[in-house]
Amino acid sequence: MCGRYFQARGSGDIARYFGTTNAVPNLIPSFNKAPTQDGLVVRRHPETGALHLDVLRWGLVPRWAKDATGGARMMNARGETVAEKPAFRDAFAKRRCLVPMDGFYEWRTEGKAKQPFACSLKSGEPMACAGLWEGWKQPDGDWLRTYSIVTCAAAGRQALLHERMPVILPREAWDDWLAGEDPAALLKPAEDALLAFWPVDARVGRVKEDDAGLIARDALAVAPAGLDDAPPTLG
Repeated sequence: MCGRYFQARGSGDIARYFGTTNAVPNLIPSFNKAPTQDGLVVRRHPETGALHLDVLRWGLVPRWAKDATGGARMMNARGETVAEKPAFRDAFAKRRCLVPMDGFYEWRTEGKAKQPFACSLKSGEPMACAGLWEGWKQPDGDWLRTYSIVTCAAAGRQALLHERMPVILPREAWDDWLAGEDPAALLKPAEDALLAFWPVDARVGRVKEDDAGLIARDALAVAPAGLDDAPPTLG
């Protein structure tokens, strides 16, 4: 966790929600975002402090890496160790960002089968997940900019699916995460009452599948108590 998520809104809607000021990037929505794919992040401009919405690649490549092949394994950063791990500590100190998403997927093991579930905010608003970003200079001299999603120990119903979950930041914590002096205090699970969970089609496990039907409730799935909310209307 977090290994797949969905960004159902267009870039323009996300830019308006987060109040970014740069030109809106051209990145189409994705209902099955996977590591090494491009995603949207919200960052503060280092000189002006203005919020920018930018396209980066999911899977952080440290500045000191010899090549970019390990980025897929750096899709997540554990909040408990992010300040000490060599791959993340510089980004944690200097290059924090928000990762907008409309929800994420997780798989629950049921016997020999695995049932995927989606999770969103009940309000239908976008999630602002804690992220880190980094720049890596490629052999041709161009910069590859990548990001990772910070996770914490799961709580509430999320713990029925997986022991980890992304750090979902409330609006009042955005500024502190982006530029505050004590970001570690923000690395905690979201309130369970804010979240909605529901079973979705197993084809979400195939990266090539990417359509709005992936976030619909799977009518044939039998979900345990507490993991069968109505999918929220994204607003």
